[in-house]
Amino acid sequence: MIDLLGLADPISDDLVCSGKGCPQQAVWGLLWNNPKIHTPQRRKVWLACDEHREHLETFLGARGFLQGTVPVDELEQQTRP
Repeated sequence: MIDLLGLADPISDDLVCSGKGCPQQAVWGLLWNNPKIHTPQRRKVWLACDEHREHLETFLGARGFLQGTVPVDELEQQTRP
């Protein structure tokens, strides 16, 4: 079984949806990887509210980048210095 979180980039505590212009609180982390520029274990993270989750998953999936979707509370948050 593949570890979906792999080397997922940490997220900030500002959990705003990555949908264009969306101010909503994110509840999902979409894990993705562009195999042309990232190592296989690397997981970039887009955040999504319930409304934009499907759209963002479709966008990443169409390009073959989507690795999985997890609840935001499963993602590692950045620590502030």
